[in-house]
Amino acid sequence: MQEVVQAYYGQELQGTADLKTSACCDADAVPGWLKPLLARVHPEVSSRYYGCGLVCPPLLEGCRVLDLGSGSGRDVYLLSQLVGERGEVVGVDMTPEQLAVAKAHLSFHSDQFGFANVRFLEGQIEQLEQLDLKPGSFDVIVSNCVLNLSTDKPAVLRGVQRLLKPGGEFYFSDVYADRRLPESVQTHPVLYGECLGGALYWNDFLRIARAAGFCDPRLVSDRPLEITQPELASLVGEARFFSATYRLFNISELEDACEDHGQAVIYRGSIPQAPTRLVFDKHHSIEAGRVFPVCGNTYRMLQQTRFAPHFEFIGGFDRHYGLFEGCGSALPFDQTVSSEGTAGAPCC
Repeated sequence: MQEVVQAYYGQELQGTADLKTSACCDADAVPGWLKPLLARVHPEVSSRYYGCGLVCPPLLEGCRVLDLGSGSGRDVYLLSQLVGERGEVVGVDMTPEQLAVAKAHLSFHSDQFGFANVRFLEGQIEQLEQLDLKPGSFDVIVSNCVLNLSTDKPAVLRGVQRLLKPGGEFYFSDVYADRRLPESVQTHPVLYGECLGGALYWNDFLRIARAAGFCDPRLVSDRPLEITQPELASLVGEARFFSATYRLFNISELEDACEDHGQAVIYRGSIPQAPTRLVFDKHHSIEAGRVFPVCGNTYRMLQQTRFAPHFEFIGGFDRHYGLFEGCGSALPFDQTVSSEGTAGAPCC
């Protein structure tokens, strides 16, 4: 399917308008503070954007960031502004046509931003070890609607784990299914190119992530997808698809369940754009100044990462009270459209 992906994104798609579904496009509302940064990205780069989420976690200044499947470079150039002159962003993509667009505008963006902190590499995200990338050298790795296009997803996650620093984060958006898909869907060229055919069953993704060393994947946000073209909808049958953003931390001590050690944190309210509340993931919306009970894994995710200076930490690991309340294993995604958005909404 690699040749199918290269042809689809390198030759068939000339812009966002050529997409046949809403799966591989960003329907999330762009925060107001990011809009001026996006406005500084070259129009040709933005017009060839095919992501399904917003991969801009907080606290990126000075970080070294890797973008897997960077395409024409929209996210790379957005992240470039967030990491600043002291940081670096590396984009990896296997499609020459997309890389040509990204590289053609390197000088434009360095002039816009006043610094040059970006480079692009041609390569396959399943074979990151073959690229000029030092193990344990990245603070954050991102990916935007690309993992589903990979033919060897476990290899991608193993490569990510190898490249992240201890306490580093893999923050990425992708498409998932509520069941394992039949071969007829997996091999359909349009469904595959539109990020549906290669979508993982969500529970299989969790298994693959844990096998790669990411013991507690955290769901940040999600939305149901609607397939409006009747011929494509009939092919997928009763399968349901979701666009979701996850964050995975490279912390060796994380457990495979949320264990209660009687711990808590207090958010200082010091993260830009989150002065009163930090939405860490779908189940952790932490109000500033308030004692917030957490499981052992969340405690470590905050204490052993770039988030640590922004929290006070209460308790330790000397006591254990069993499973933390609310730890479950049911379908994690919302199955209805929220009042703030519509499934299958047009791209930003």
